[in-house]
Amino acid sequence: MSSAITTPNADRTDQRFLLVLSAASGATDAFAFLCLGKVFAGVMTGNLVLVGASVGAGDRDAVPRAVVALAGYALGAAGAALAAARLAPRLLLTAQTVLLAFAAAAWGLGSGRSLGPQLVLLFAAALAMGVQARAWGTPTTYFTGTFTNLAGRLAKREAEHADRWVAGRLAAVVAGAALTSLLVWSCSPAAGAGAVALCVAAFALPVRA
Repeated sequence: MSSAITTPNADRTDQRFLLVLSAASGATDAFAFLCLGKVFAGVMTGNLVLVGASVGAGDRDAVPRAVVALAGYALGAAGAALAAARLAPRLLLTAQTVLLAFAAAAWGLGSGRSLGPQLVLLFAAALAMGVQARAWGTPTTYFTGTFTNLAGRLAKREAEHADRWVAGRLAAVVAGAALTSLLVWSCSPAAGAGAVALCVAAFALPVRA
């Protein structure tokens, strides 16, 4: 985002960009969950719960998957935080897209069917989601707080005009996950392609600095 947009459609343009990234987040989490061992690439609360539940259940495979996802996400978020002052956000989006493309391509070529390769692909996907979560001010990878606040405003009849975009981001997560699910069902080697395609689509939408 190297230049500012000052037109009346600036907010709408930003929101469309965030919708696409939210869909990419849903697609990535579905890919991780359905293909890489039932953990999440972007929902760290879920992974923390999985670590605790898996320890109690004696599931030795789930723990390393969840821990690797947590580590990848943390490193991605930390790296994006450090790089934000030096790199244009578009470069961070490029890095995210490359990481997801690596995971998608490796899966498509037959990698990620056993624990070792799965950990590598999970790390790449979680790293990408950490970058995405930190690079943009509006949540596009985690939505519990977003959902809670929206529900509260609706209950109090204090919904704002911008809440349609909030609801849109929530719907986009579902749509992205559904896209990956359809790819898994119809052409499993292409399961990671949906998230990559959505990130590429985000490049077509200018956003403000």
